[in-house]
Amino acid sequence: MKILLVEDDKTIASGLEYSLQQDGFPTVLCHDVASAKKVLTEDIDQFALCLFDLQLPDGSGYELCKMVKERRDIPVIFLTVIDDEVNVVMGLDMGADDYITKPFRVRELLSRIKTVLRRYQKPSYTIAIIDIGNVRINTLEGKVHKNGAEISLTALEYRLLLIFGSHIGQVLTRNQLLEQIWDVAGDFVNDNTLTVYIKRLREKLEDDPGHPVLIKTIRGLGYKAGD
Repeated sequence: MKILLVEDDKTIASGLEYSLQQDGFPTVLCHDVASAKKVLTEDIDQFALCLFDLQLPDGSGYELCKMVKERRDIPVIFLTVIDDEVNVVMGLDMGADDYITKPFRVRELLSRIKTVLRRYQKPSYTIAIIDIGNVRINTLEGKVHKNGAEISLTALEYRLLLIFGSHIGQVLTRNQLLEQIWDVAGDFVNDNTLTVYIKRLREKLEDDPGHPVLIKTIRGLGYKAGD
C-alpha cells in the first residue's frame, strides 16, 4: 500500500509524509513534476495510490494524473486550494478519483484514501446487462451505450451509474449515494462532488439534461433512476 505524494510545500509535505507512515502507508515524496515523473517511469508498479498537489512549480498534478492513468489503473487524489467546479470537473474527467481542498484535516485525508482503496478492491457487479431507458450498461465490459453508441464515462461516473442501475425505481437519498460511493457515513465527504457527478452524468446520458428522465430528482428525498 505504498503512496506517491507530490507536494511542493515542504512543511505540508513533511507533515503528510509522517502522518501517512504512522498510519501504515509507506510513502515516496516528491516536490515537483520532474522528480515524480522519474519515479513513475522507473517503478510505477510499487504504488497503490497517488496524492498530487494540483499546482506545482514546474507543471501541474493534471500531467501526473494523465501519466498514471495511461499506465495503470490506480487511484489518484488531488490536493488543491482551488475549489471551483471547472477545475474539479477537469480533474474528475481525467480519471481522478477524488479531490480534497486545502486546508484539510489529516484524519479526513486518511479516510478518503482508505475508502478509495476499498473501492478499487470491490468485486465486479454480477448482472451482465443493466438497462435504464435508452441507456445500456455492460458490466462485464465496463461499457455504457446510449441508443447503441458508446458513451465515455470517468471511473466514478461509471460507478455512480452502476449504483443507480442496481436500484432501478428506488429513491436514493444523497447520503445513501455518498455512503455507497465512499463506503463511509459521509462526515468526511464533500457533498458538492456528488452534485458534479450527477450533473455530468445527465449531460452525457439525458436527451435534455435540463429535464432529466433517466436520473430524476425527487424533491426533498433524493434521486431515482427509471420508473
